[in-house]
Amino acid sequence: MSRQDRPSTARPACGQRIAFLFNHDQIHQVRHALPIALALARTDFPGEIIVATTTPALAAEVEWLSHVDGSSNIRHVTLKTGWLARLAGRLLGAAAPAAKLLVYQQNLDFFRSLDMLVVTEKTSLLLKNRYRLDKLFMVHTRHGAGDRAIGFDPASARFDHVLCSGPLIADRLVQQAHVDPDRISIVGYPKFDTVDVRQKRPENKAGHRRTILYNPHPSPRLSSWYRHGRSLLRVLVEDRDQNVIFAPHVMLFARPIVITVDPLAIAMPGRLPADITRAPNLLIDLGSRASTDMTYTQAADIYVGDVSSQIYEFIVNPRPCVFVNSHGVDWRGKPDFAHWQAGPVIDEPAQLPAAIAKAVELHEAVYRPIQQRLIAERFDLSLQPSSARAAARIAQLAAGLRRQENGAC
Repeated sequence: MSRQDRPSTARPACGQRIAFLFNHDQIHQVRHALPIALALARTDFPGEIIVATTTPALAAEVEWLSHVDGSSNIRHVTLKTGWLARLAGRLLGAAAPAAKLLVYQQNLDFFRSLDMLVVTEKTSLLLKNRYRLDKLFMVHTRHGAGDRAIGFDPASARFDHVLCSGPLIADRLVQQAHVDPDRISIVGYPKFDTVDVRQKRPENKAGHRRTILYNPHPSPRLSSWYRHGRSLLRVLVEDRDQNVIFAPHVMLFARPIVITVDPLAIAMPGRLPADITRAPNLLIDLGSRASTDMTYTQAADIYVGDVSSQIYEFIVNPRPCVFVNSHGVDWRGKPDFAHWQAGPVIDEPAQLPAAIAKAVELHEAVYRPIQQRLIAERFDLSLQPSSARAAARIAQLAAGLRRQENGAC
């Protein structure tokens, strides 16, 4: 991958410029779209492929994954962040993503130079809604295959095209977000292409300590962390015959204050007490690459969590799960909590040991078939890599744009 410090507005001879944008505080969205860019670069796409990042951490992750892939036919640009964005980041960064919202205004010339922009999140819709870049064709790749309603809000319908992982996701986009079915393509899950998710895990033979992953979400009104997290960890580490991984969603501890819009909430994640951090059977990872690349969801034997979409990255290889209902949600029959069918649901930390025992005992007879159904509904996987399927669809969309502009190359 070639590196360019500042974005250019020069167009290639073919006139086609496609950019993949990564504009977030953390690196967890990179693997949901970068594999598509890398796959597109391995084809005979007749245009320019750009990967644009906004932070050193994102740039480093893109460079690392591109080096592993061996791709070089991509231009990597670092978007401008002016003094106003830097000031806003310092003043408001502890509570709000002010800097990433200002990036759009400060790089309008770059965005105007593009034919297509591929994004993982919806803040980029500012380019259409506020800055009136109506001719910019925007593709949303989504990130994760979770059940929460925010993934199916009306904003999805404002994209020119949406790539999704499976049939149930497509159906909810049509029914709840009112996306035109012709503007949806099911391509599988490109993140899976970065790891060997179908590799058979070795059995945890007698005498080997099992590993339990606790993976809470950051949303204050949905997460188990704020009310029960420390107690859950204490219960888990008390059993010295098991290993515990505490790897929450990377945004839980990214800022001192967590603010979510849907549902609207604000809370402070606080700190981990010393008696927990000193536990010899506990591994803590609050946001390294390993907490974003499925290292822990592949390594663990049992999953404990709440509403994180990482549950589906865990049960792609079915295993026992337990879910914590810290907010007294009436969840049965609600699509936003469909993943809670995959294992026992508890209300209090004291119930956790019995729930884990139940999840293990009933896994083969009860929960494995449910997990397999949930995965089949959310992931349309085939022998062709998902990133290659997505790249082919983007190339088709780009070709359609060229025909519209009467500028086929």
